Amino acid sequence: MRRVHLIAVILTVMMLAACAPVSEAGMPPASGTGPGATGTVSPTPAAPPPQASVPVAPATPQAVVRAPAPDRLAVASLDVDMPVEPVGVKDSGEMQIPERPSVAGWYRFGMAPADAQGTTVIAAHVDDREYGIGPLARLRDAREGDVVTVTDAEGAVTEYVTESVTYIPRAELPVDELFAREGPRMLAVITCGGDFDQRTRTYSDNVVLIARARS
Repeated sequence: MRRVHLIAVILTVMMLAACAPVSEAGMPPASGTGPGATGTVSPTPAAPPPQASVPVAPATPQAVVRAPAPDRLAVASLDVDMPVEPVGVKDSGEMQIPERPSVAGWYRFGMAPADAQGTTVIAAHVDDREYGIGPLARLRDAREGDVVTVTDAEGAVTEYVTESVTYIPRAELPVDELFAREGPRMLAVITCGGDFDQRTRTYSDNVVLIARARS
């Protein structure tokens, strides 16, 4: 079951960078290092997402019984404070991401902040032609040590400490790490970034913030 889940996740995450740009040029890169990452990261555009040729997930992931869903994501150092809503997987195998860049999506088939282990995954478009630039356009400016808070639907707050912010080519995302169901309690916040391709109207990379839960 874990392998099937990971296959679905791979198909899902590969489309996270399909955002529609507000401007013609990609956001400038920011330096960062992180597990499984190469180069630097910058935000990606969002609407309408281009339809890439991606295989359909072989099976639909099953939600697990868990703690309350995340309701809000905040990074005080970046002036980010945005709502979070549960999302799943499209029929095409893509992760469902809220249309508005001002709203983030929590991958509900993965882990939640109150779970005893594993990585919580939250993603949002960086911008959109209709709605403009979203809060996570500033994600590239996060620094090691920055505190990220996730508030769940019952009001419980989990604090995470940023360990890295990295630009990762879309095809090279370390899926097993980002969607880990075991190991330390971590948070992965993902948006789009890198060079902007005028033909496909997508950015080349994902910006990935990795943070560890405070004990």
